[in-house]
Amino acid sequence: MTQQVLDRVAGYEQRFNTLFEEYFDTLSAGIDAPTFSRFTPDCLQLLRELSLRGGKRMRVVLLHEAARLVTAEPVVGLDAAALSVELLQTHGLVHDDLIDDAPTRRGGPSTYYAYRERFPGHPRTALGLAVLAGDLALALSLQVLLDAKVPVAVRQAMVAMQTRAAADTFVGQIIDLERDFTATAGEEISHCVADYKSARYSILAPMQLGLLAAGEQPALFEQELRNYARLVGICGQMRDDYLDLFGDAATMGKPTGTDIRDGKHSYTVSALLSAVDGSERAVVQAALGDPSCTPETIAAVREIGENRGVTVRMQADMRRYAEQASTAAAGWRSRWCEESVTFFEHLPLWSVERAM
Repeated sequence: MTQQVLDRVAGYEQRFNTLFEEYFDTLSAGIDAPTFSRFTPDCLQLLRELSLRGGKRMRVVLLHEAARLVTAEPVVGLDAAALSVELLQTHGLVHDDLIDDAPTRRGGPSTYYAYRERFPGHPRTALGLAVLAGDLALALSLQVLLDAKVPVAVRQAMVAMQTRAAADTFVGQIIDLERDFTATAGEEISHCVADYKSARYSILAPMQLGLLAAGEQPALFEQELRNYARLVGICGQMRDDYLDLFGDAATMGKPTGTDIRDGKHSYTVSALLSAVDGSERAVVQAALGDPSCTPETIAAVREIGENRGVTVRMQADMRRYAEQASTAAAGWRSRWCEESVTFFEHLPLWSVERAM
């Protein structure tokens, strides 16, 4: 990425963070809740804290750069679309942390654990409120599109795209859980999980929304966009799985080894199991699915993975899928703006390199 592009990306992030704060500042006035309710404003505050706590806003970047494929002029509707994709992300984070029983997110307490602290003697209340907080974020992500100041046909198409992205993500969560009960789960199943669980809402939907807002018809290029999104989603999920064991906990804002403790058949876990045997395999299998697995054991598993070349192979796989995505994006040059095509061409490898 050139410095000019990095500056543009930083500008998207900075502008959106201001927009997101302003959105939450006025949100309570638009929520029809009874005056006696204390739980409703508490829920909105927790959603605000999680939403504004961090993140690279890459979905917002993809949205804006997709619009720039068509035009460099300001595009009405991008702000509403940006709010929608990030509110859908907030929904996903709340429910992910609930499913994973994760205590932290982005360097702070997860919404579920924040509720557990507030209601220590009422675990079902904490559980219910966390579920409902995620549900509210999903509803808000669609509402901002319904309120967007764009032509009715564009608004309806945007809502349809986000609704489909949300449904695909839910299916992705289901098959992600199912994968751990599938004895023959292999690479293709992992690729399918990555596509449904992350690529479709994190890559494909923002690109479709940006193109649509800019006056393009993304349905005409759906297969191309889906292929690119799938490849980026695969290398992105590989990166996340890689960092879960081989990353730095302080940088990520959450502990490493979560997938090992949860017994998840992630890309990293699958790579580990295929690389070890004998006593090393026994160490990995003993740790897999053990929620009380100590940091020392996770460190031992990490060392085994490093010694057996798992890190090197995973890095090579990430680069391979990133290069395939780059090649796919390069094919858009005859149709769309050179500068933004180059952005999408460089994005996959840039994203992967940040994990190394």
